[in-house]
Amino acid sequence: MTDRTVTVIGLGPMGRAMVNAFLDRGYQVTVWNRTAAKADELVRRGARRAATVDEALAANELVVLSLTDYDAMYAILGPATTALSGRVIANLSSDTPEQAREAATWLAERGARQLTGGMQVPPSGIGTPDSATYYSGPADAFEAHRQTLEVLTSADYQGEDPGLAALRYQLQMNMFWTIMVSWLHTVAVARTHGITATEFLPVALKTADVAQFLEFYAPRIDAGDHRGDVDRLAMGEASIRHVLHTVRAAGVDTTLPAAVLDAFQRGMADGRVDQSFTSLVEVFAADTAVDGRDAPAPVRARP
Repeated sequence: MTDRTVTVIGLGPMGRAMVNAFLDRGYQVTVWNRTAAKADELVRRGARRAATVDEALAANELVVLSLTDYDAMYAILGPATTALSGRVIANLSSDTPEQAREAATWLAERGARQLTGGMQVPPSGIGTPDSATYYSGPADAFEAHRQTLEVLTSADYQGEDPGLAALRYQLQMNMFWTIMVSWLHTVAVARTHGITATEFLPVALKTADVAQFLEFYAPRIDAGDHRGDVDRLAMGEASIRHVLHTVRAAGVDTTLPAAVLDAFQRGMADGRVDQSFTSLVEVFAADTAVDGRDAPAPVRARP
């Protein structure tokens, strides 16, 4: 039977939701937060407040981190490294695949093992049946604590590489934030014409349902098939130019449609005028290789 004890470090909205989910299932939960008062309500519910990070680490083998990023992890765990030995750190903080791998090495050097987690839900989704989290890291550590982790969400194990869960999460976030920002930008344009977000909602929902397009184009992309039998890059370029003019006429910031137009025009300059807009996937990949415009940030110093 799985040990029904766990430590949670970090009591923002997500961390508090996690603690409440564990308490609801009868777990003994030790908590720690820089601002101790954030634990007050949880303590009243039955959680145990640790006075120090060392005490929080010492309390249980499984330690769940719910922090802003991995820099916060180093800041919190750095002074308490002697208490890390033998611990499994379920790091559910958001960061890059590279940072996840570096953190796993840092923890291993101090006798701990990291399970990287990429949560696919907001705090309100914790403990609900349809929620999910990507995990990667040591398979035996994952299996030993799967039952506890599944109190929070379903657990989608990606493999031993500690960077895989972070990669899957960031891929998803790349799509999510791009979609959401484009919606906000569109609402801004609509409002200049007296159309509210609620009035536009039916159209937004219909437009956002692109499943049929993804299902059609994904196999073609994998096959390197960018023939222009269904759409052409030149058609898309003309369409986004019309969007840009409409946005400019509304007096709304043009940065977003201008960036999309730039991508289409770079594809055309690359000789892809009569290819599908999916050929932009090759343009995006080539950009990084040629000019390093999305070069990785310098590695951050570790304590």
